[in-house]
Amino acid sequence: MQIKQAIYIISSPDFEKCPQPDKPEYAFIGRSNVGKSSLINMLCNNDKLAKTSASPGKTQLLNHFEITSTIGEDSKQQFFKWYLVDLPGYGFAKVSQSSRRRWEQMIENYLRKRENLSMVFVLIDSRHSPQKIDLAFLENLKNWSIPFALVFTKSDKENQRTVSKNVKDFLDAMRLTWQFLPQHFVSSAVKKYGKDKILAYIAEVNEQLIESNKR
Repeated sequence: MQIKQAIYIISSPDFEKCPQPDKPEYAFIGRSNVGKSSLINMLCNNDKLAKTSASPGKTQLLNHFEITSTIGEDSKQQFFKWYLVDLPGYGFAKVSQSSRRRWEQMIENYLRKRENLSMVFVLIDSRHSPQKIDLAFLENLKNWSIPFALVFTKSDKENQRTVSKNVKDFLDAMRLTWQFLPQHFVSSAVKKYGKDKILAYIAEVNEQLIESNKR
């Protein structure tokens, strides 16, 4: 799958003000400063699409982008449109408690009530050992029956032995309470690593949705 066009649509303060739920939707979320905007820009071939910042907590709304991508085999390629959503980060950010609670409620309402949400990509910083806040967030997704995949970011910032150990330790921590583990990817926005695998996974889910709608 190749992304041909990525257009910013709208930033919404709650899920009820999001665009019409008429396309498959893929949301990206993670702790503040996990490299979410950089990953989104890498996937979409546009360094200026999602706003990056050195200050955690920059994203405060539900940001929708309309994506046009190819789908199908080379000889029968078609264009397919879907939404990519940049969600506010969870965890550390220099904001008031009231603002943090508002963000948390906004995110929960979106995740639980957005009817066209196809997949959530949860970003995990590969430089660190397993963090309780990430594991707790995944437990919420499990309790809410929300499908998700993991993306371990910033793999270029550490040596590969450390990255591999942190990824393994995180998955092992999940195994303590999870029967089945989700799909996971290791990425680097700087080196474009993981891009093709993530896009191929989104294409696979899109094709499954198309097939199910035909029945």
